[in-house]
Amino acid sequence: MKRFFRISIFSVLGLLLIYTIWFLYNKSEQKPVIYKTVQTFKTNIIKKTVATGAVVPRKEVNIKPQVSGIIEKLYVIAGDKIRKGDMIARIRIIPNMINLANAESRVNRAQLAYDNAKIDYDRNQKLVDAKMISNAEFLQIKLAFNNAKEELDAAENNIQLIKEGVSKSAGKVTNTIVKSTIDGMILDVPLKEGSSVIESNTFNEGTTIAVVADMGEMIFEGKVDESEVGKIKPGMDLILTVGAIDMDKFSAQLEYIAPKGVKENGAIQFQIKAKVILKANTFLRAGYSANADIVLARKDSVLSIPEAVLQFENERTYVEVETSPQVFEKRYLKTGLSDGINIEILEGVTQKDKIKDPNIATKEEKK
Repeated sequence: MKRFFRISIFSVLGLLLIYTIWFLYNKSEQKPVIYKTVQTFKTNIIKKTVATGAVVPRKEVNIKPQVSGIIEKLYVIAGDKIRKGDMIARIRIIPNMINLANAESRVNRAQLAYDNAKIDYDRNQKLVDAKMISNAEFLQIKLAFNNAKEELDAAENNIQLIKEGVSKSAGKVTNTIVKSTIDGMILDVPLKEGSSVIESNTFNEGTTIAVVADMGEMIFEGKVDESEVGKIKPGMDLILTVGAIDMDKFSAQLEYIAPKGVKENGAIQFQIKAKVILKANTFLRAGYSANADIVLARKDSVLSIPEAVLQFENERTYVEVETSPQVFEKRYLKTGLSDGINIEILEGVTQKDKIKDPNIATKEEKK
């Protein structure tokens, strides 16, 4: 009995030992690696750089008054379409008291001079009619009378201009009516009726009553980093993505690159401008933020592969082409344009070839 028990124990231990050896062998045996493959394909390769900025009108004008005073009437609101010469506002002049006092004094002096000259003129007119003085002497008196009359008219026009912004000699022409200088749309009316305004002059740019812009001609204004500005030039095509209309793309053409950069956040940025090609059904509002893809180079419908499957050897580029299931051979390539994701293939593989992706592999479980 004891002998049978001893034999059983040794048998179990032997089986455990055999199983352990078999298990460790299987664990140590390397599983075959299965690589995924990709197919060559034809696509458009676009090499581009990105600029950030905004869409703005090419022509945007701040309308300012020619006289100081109070806005008595506004004729427009933001969004109105307007033509050149249309009225925007009417200004009620608040005259400067010093200028007004000087103008009144000038009128009084001119009136006195005129009255005196008229008396002298009337008296000498009778004398010349009676042929008591010569015409030559009377001409001097007549000239003095006409000068006095002209000075009185000028003084009265001046005081009327100070009080009302218009003189009787100017007819309907007045500085109190503010008019648009271009055709376009009212973008903003920053003031309300009753607000004070200052005239535009040599020493003051004046108060803006309205902002008018031609919304039919828009441009993209953006900035490009100094590392990219050397790759672009006027005439290049841009593809605009407008933040507020992200489902649609707009074409543009680069027109301007700033000759001088500006330092922003530690980097040198160069301003660029591009003409936006508008679409009939889409209205672009002034100030929309946008990103511009500047097309540096483009090739359409060319044989391509993902750039991630490329391998390198001694400055040469190659891929591994599948000749039979999971058997690959090395093929050296001649490549062309790349957009950072796909790359153009000029020589080395065909459209039927399957190419090993060295980045994606699985280990097959042994059955």
